[in-house]
Amino acid sequence: MEAIKPLARATARSGASAGLGGFGALFDLKAAGYADPILVSATDGVGTKLKVAIAAGRHGTVGVDLVAMSVNDLVVQGAEPLFFLDYFATGRLDVGTAAEVVAGIAHGCRLAGCALVGGETAEMPGMYADGDYDLAGFAVGAAERGRLLPSETIAAGDVVLGLGSSGVHSNGYSLVRRIVADRGLSYADPAPFAPERNLGEALLEPTRIYVPACLALVRGGLVKAFAHITGGGLVENIPRVLPPSLGVALDASAWVMPPVFRWLAEAGGVALGEMARTFNCGIGMIAVVARADADAALAALGKAGESAAVIGSVVPLVPGRPPVDIAHAEQAWRA
Repeated sequence: MEAIKPLARATARSGASAGLGGFGALFDLKAAGYADPILVSATDGVGTKLKVAIAAGRHGTVGVDLVAMSVNDLVVQGAEPLFFLDYFATGRLDVGTAAEVVAGIAHGCRLAGCALVGGETAEMPGMYADGDYDLAGFAVGAAERGRLLPSETIAAGDVVLGLGSSGVHSNGYSLVRRIVADRGLSYADPAPFAPERNLGEALLEPTRIYVPACLALVRGGLVKAFAHITGGGLVENIPRVLPPSLGVALDASAWVMPPVFRWLAEAGGVALGEMARTFNCGIGMIAVVARADADAALAALGKAGESAAVIGSVVPLVPGRPPVDIAHAEQAWRA
């Protein structure tokens, strides 16, 4: 507790003191600037990416992943993340490992602009093998009433913007680990797709936190919908924010797929359709905007530090056609 108190204090923001030690945490929505807010909540974990962190002995980035998986889901609703709580469970507490994980959580909270207001550390002998631990995260955000997303104005002809991912993010690691094992690789080996880094370091690149950039679009009135590309990939996440009568046509040649995905596809013999269903394939978040707002939205995203591009458009859904149609994947992703 004493090791992580300074980490929590560093995430303090308006509305929250971010102090630890009590039985609960308070948050003042009025102090955060809200007049008539709707609360939005999300929870998630990091999945089997934790097995890579444990095997590689690198615990500093999975905390960022934990925050990202929840706060990116909040901003998809048009909500600003306000505070975050974590749950760390292990068989026998290693203070150094736990502090390293929580330092990553605090860093993720600072990137998202939310306060780390509390959490739980559970020591459960016999439940976990030596060295193993699990994480869960819980985030709460708010949006003013009437400004939640997705908008009911999404229509055919709207533009789909893709925000670049930092890598695999936090989904598909059971398959990633299987490919690594089948290739006889160690996480200490040079990464085949990034030989200047070892494989563990490269695969533990943390999930990108899109909150500041997405909020810039929300506050500028430039966006109709977001979709966070997590488990289910491009093909299952985008339809979640579209009306039933609409789909999207994407052009895979409009963005550069990071080398890690090309290696996974080739080393694991993974079909392109399965790649698009399992991984983000280089696009961690999509935004649906009116065609007239596309240039302004791209400028706002660039100013916020995001690499973004027009990657497709909203189209009428044709019976018998998939709601997400990805053109040129064979040429772009196999090149």
